[in-house]
Amino acid sequence: MTKPTTDIALKNNTQSSNVRAYITGLDINRNNRVLLMQSDGKTVYHPDSPSKPQAALTANCAIALGPPGSTTKVTIPQIAGGRIWFAVDGELKFTVNPGPALVEPAVNNVADPNYNTNWGFCEFTYNKDQLFVNISYVDFVSLPIALELKNEQGKVQSVGGLNQGGLDAICKGLEAQHAKDGKGWDKLVIKGPNGKNLRALSPNAGDVISPGLFKNYYQPYVDQVWDKYTKEELTINTQAAAGNVKGKVVNGQLDFGDAGVYAKPTAQDIFTCSTGPFATDQNQAKLAVIPRLAAAFNRSTLLTNSNQPLGEKVDNYYKNNITNHYSRVVHENNQNARGYAFPYDDVAPGDGQDQAGTVFDGAPQLLTVTLGGCPPGTTAPPTKQKQNPPLAEDKPADGEKKTNGLWEKTKGTMGKVSQKLLCK
Repeated sequence: MTKPTTDIALKNNTQSSNVRAYITGLDINRNNRVLLMQSDGKTVYHPDSPSKPQAALTANCAIALGPPGSTTKVTIPQIAGGRIWFAVDGELKFTVNPGPALVEPAVNNVADPNYNTNWGFCEFTYNKDQLFVNISYVDFVSLPIALELKNEQGKVQSVGGLNQGGLDAICKGLEAQHAKDGKGWDKLVIKGPNGKNLRALSPNAGDVISPGLFKNYYQPYVDQVWDKYTKEELTINTQAAAGNVKGKVVNGQLDFGDAGVYAKPTAQDIFTCSTGPFATDQNQAKLAVIPRLAAAFNRSTLLTNSNQPLGEKVDNYYKNNITNHYSRVVHENNQNARGYAFPYDDVAPGDGQDQAGTVFDGAPQLLTVTLGGCPPGTTAPPTKQKQNPPLAEDKPADGEKKTNGLWEKTKGTMGKVSQKLLCK
């Protein structure tokens, strides 16, 4: 069992002395009330339900970070669906709707007052069982963020985050992919007012700005998958109580019997992992199949491996011409290829390499979140996936779902001198 509070060190590894952090989430011990940490980094603020939408916060929740090379300590209570937000050379505007419901910054709404601000976040849940943190690229990539989690026994886990120049490299990779296939990957690159790369959107976020951008993108690949499994069986190892389930295409649908029947997914279904055949219900076997099937579609491995996710190797991901190229280039430009690029990116074989960019522990002592990232070679080597399969009796907190044994939110949908001081 974890302690009632835990400490977080926020390191400013950028070249800016104008950096602010914000911590939001749901207060587990207050019936999941909306929570923000105030500017002192230790006082909790629960906004009241306003009478009108988009009411201003009545507390200062901008945590000012010190100059490059400095660390700011905060202490948080147990929080579900938490986010640590950062804004460089600007501020973020949060408002409250009746409920109360927090109105967060949006990357795919050009009318959002935060749209041209350079901001990003990492996600976490701190409950009685563990502190779980991940670098999330499910919606977009922007600021480099690195994670380090030290537990009470002194064990350290770390995720290095973006390589130096990672955002520019990702944007270049998306533009190169569009030049190759003409499918519109370049439209995921968002420029700031200064003409520089501000962020790279994921396909599902980009589809909001350019509706129908990838409408029929996956159709040829899906047709090939359906043809293959009309003739042979597809085995999904649920890594849960259901064990191995086998399916074939029958009457135009991929039929896994008691583990669910799945229609052909669209590109939107695949990129979001939450619509069409990937919509969840109360069938526990289906809840275990959906993440593994959706991950295989995003990584385009169903034509080369009929036993998912066992036997999968990272080197075989994204090899088909039709694949989630956003996820591909994101992983290519993260240290140890670790980052959370689509909602089920934590799916991995039991003995396989973890790609998800997560750290988690049941006895956390200190979480260090470094804005600006760390140079290559300064973080721990790749880790093996720690299996903790989703079981029927496991119930996630409100606003979350259980993926490959890890908690993940459903909404989900820079200086050389300071690097030497802050990175190992």
